[in-house]
Amino acid sequence: MRLALRELLRRPGKFVTATLILTLIAILLMFLGGLLDGLIRSSTGAVRAQQGDAIVYSESSQASFIRSRIDTDVTAGIADLPGVAEVGGLGVVQLGARVPGNGPRDLANVAVWGYELPPVGVPEPPAPGEAWADSVLAADGVELGDELLVGPSRTPIIVAGWVDDTSYNGQGGLWTGVDTWRDVLVDNRPDAVLADGVFQALVVRADGSTDVIADMTTAFGSDVEALSVTDAVDAIPGVTEQQTTFNQILGVTVVIALVVIALFFALLTVERASLYGVLKAIGARSRTLIVGLVVQAVVLTLIAATLAGAAVIVLDLLIPPGSIPLFISPGRIVSSVALLLVAAVVGSAFSLRRVLRIDPAAALGSST
Repeated sequence: MRLALRELLRRPGKFVTATLILTLIAILLMFLGGLLDGLIRSSTGAVRAQQGDAIVYSESSQASFIRSRIDTDVTAGIADLPGVAEVGGLGVVQLGARVPGNGPRDLANVAVWGYELPPVGVPEPPAPGEAWADSVLAADGVELGDELLVGPSRTPIIVAGWVDDTSYNGQGGLWTGVDTWRDVLVDNRPDAVLADGVFQALVVRADGSTDVIADMTTAFGSDVEALSVTDAVDAIPGVTEQQTTFNQILGVTVVIALVVIALFFALLTVERASLYGVLKAIGARSRTLIVGLVVQAVVLTLIAATLAGAAVIVLDLLIPPGSIPLFISPGRIVSSVALLLVAAVVGSAFSLRRVLRIDPAAALGSST
């Protein structure tokens, strides 16, 4: 191991090319991972923020807020179930909003929510005609106190304050009281208007004594679909598809890193064949030589990952909020480094067979 580290220190130029290639691959891996995390956050923030043990949809809605309708009798029945502590209505309508100072066609995409139980980080419902706005809308020029004109009917909503991480399907959240949300529906989506007391979904909080989802399923059968918050996030259209697609791309990127490391150390092993023969002749074991290769691969990968991590953090700081859904987190960087280290160990191990087959006598003969 000391011999391998000493070679890295004394002959760093031999490893520059591999380190640069690994750095580029690591940047790509972390950037793609950050894009995936950003897309998922911008699509699911509003649902992830819900403070409940279950989100209830109507049975034929397939967990879609737009298609779901929960009547008042169902709401009352759920509220009467043992173990249910609180039930709150929830609804959303996705529209464009005109922002003061922006051009007439420069609309901000907003998801206007009506809620009874505040999600995490969202205060109690504001006064009629007001909303708590998601901070991503600041990238569209929205400022505190602005009067947004929402939808084709230009329903006025005043921004009363900011909240974070509550976007839905890439649209910034506007959190309003139930009456304001119904007014927006009446003005802009008359085909989707709901009667008083009817909501698109319910947020249910249990007292912890029972499995409230199982109880609702038993009581209402297939009339409602009750999901945990985690399952409701996964049920948002497009989320699973985005995760699957990006994870496949990330997997291919890791395989490319593995191949690069394997090829580099395979060539390095061929170049060192005579040196390994000499080392074996004076008593070095094959295991020692293999460990040296793995150590060099790990060190190169750590250097590349450090450079890549710094690069993506700088990119994250330079990219304006709201322009690209990039979210670089410590967890994403750590997981990317872990995947690259696994690729480094596996890739360098491909030289195992070649090292084991080196014959000291033949190697010494070829070197003379």
